[in-house]
Amino acid sequence: MYLKNIIFKCFFLSVFVMTSCKSVEKESTSSNSGKKPNIVIIYLDDLGYGDLSAYGATELQTPNIDALANGGIKFTNGYASSATCTPSRYALLTGVYPWRNKKARILAGSAPLIIDVAQQTLPKMLKKQGYQTAIVGKWHLGLGSGDVNWNGKITPGPNEVGFDSSYIMAATQDRVPTVFIDNGHVVGLDKNDPIEVNYKKNFEGEPTAKSNPEMTTMKWHHGHNNSIVNGIPRIGYMKGGDAAKWTDIDMADHFLGKAQEYVKSHKEQPFFLYYAMQQPHVPRTPHPRFVGKSGMGPRGDVILEADWVVGEFINTLEEEGLLENTLIVFSSDNGPVLNDGYYDDAIEKLGKHDPKGGLRGGKYSLLEAGTRVPFIGYWKGTIKPTVSDAIVCQMDLLASLANLTGTSENTTDSKDILDAFLGKSNKGRDHLLIEANSRTALRSGDWLMIPPYKGNKFNKKVNIDVGIRPEFQLYNLKQDVGQQQNLAETNPEKLAELIKVYESLRGEKIK
Repeated sequence: MYLKNIIFKCFFLSVFVMTSCKSVEKESTSSNSGKKPNIVIIYLDDLGYGDLSAYGATELQTPNIDALANGGIKFTNGYASSATCTPSRYALLTGVYPWRNKKARILAGSAPLIIDVAQQTLPKMLKKQGYQTAIVGKWHLGLGSGDVNWNGKITPGPNEVGFDSSYIMAATQDRVPTVFIDNGHVVGLDKNDPIEVNYKKNFEGEPTAKSNPEMTTMKWHHGHNNSIVNGIPRIGYMKGGDAAKWTDIDMADHFLGKAQEYVKSHKEQPFFLYYAMQQPHVPRTPHPRFVGKSGMGPRGDVILEADWVVGEFINTLEEEGLLENTLIVFSSDNGPVLNDGYYDDAIEKLGKHDPKGGLRGGKYSLLEAGTRVPFIGYWKGTIKPTVSDAIVCQMDLLASLANLTGTSENTTDSKDILDAFLGKSNKGRDHLLIEANSRTALRSGDWLMIPPYKGNKFNKKVNIDVGIRPEFQLYNLKQDVGQQQNLAETNPEKLAELIKVYESLRGEKIK
């Protein structure tokens, strides 16, 4: 009898333990399914609307980025806030129109930080929601508050505006200083060889592309004729820091490794990673693995390199079991440009490829190719494959991701269009002001209205129509995506309507 009682109690205990374990397992699974999603923004540099095969390119194949577009939501009316890099990045991270900040223009590598450290930012908002936050790649929003001491702690910077971790280049690949900065400290710096940077005058005895052209391996076209690093002439003057200087052909691999390392080491809690790649900005320096692969010169090669990098990064998310709980946003800071400072066969080997994808203009332009860019949202198992015509802007990620993560933000310009970003609605923005060199235009429904501006119609250095005319311009983009027919005179009613909207948004009359 005693033995039977023992057996019964053991059986009861085992059943209880098994039931409890299943209950705990069920609770744990439920808890994991309710975990806030990781958020990754993959941001390319000067990638045009027509540079991806998912967006109609036939001369270049980008299968890894296409997989995001075909497996998620591909926007046909996705916009950067500006036709140049610094303003777009400012709007992306702050949710504020860049024309509101006069300092939000293309910055020198030594420029001070243009985001106020007290200002609301996307990483700050997500930190409040329990996210770990990081940036890997291009920064170009300024560092420090005056003359930067590159040989000590560089502050304020990304860490002071919301990023827990930052591994960056200060500005762009074509500007000095040509070093990586890890949480405010130059990587690999020899204290006995301090860095000096100046954007006004050269250091005595230092070679430049003008004084020593024989030292260059890449020929400059305009502007890029100052200090020479790795045979490439740059914008600005730099002295010292030789041990810390990056190797251009390894940059894509280097940043990829840092991005992979970050997600592997931070996967236990929700993370936000702003992965700002350098391709296809000049100087275009593909790794030897990709040289000649496109048949279109370095510009085509670095786009193929970028596609490979995206594929490797997505593979890492999948291998780490993170893909189904990670929202990925892919886009570009502005439209395309071919010759932007160096002779690299971008024009000569273009062939049938159209980086603009049938649009008009390009980088620096108020016309559509300046700001309408590839824009993709991917979240495996959550976003259903679809193509959306909704008008969406990178600036709206702040308010929309606040909604996604369980909060709301009173922001100046960012709009909550989360349903559009997730493919649940084809309704995005009603109106959007786009910007190029502090000049603005209005996208409203199917229409684009550009006010009259004084200035040159073309940027002759890069051979791009910047959209400046002394008269009003009005285009119906649904009927005329290439913006060939100005309807301002033939449709005065629509023009008057859009002028009213524009003046309301800008808070001032058109002069």
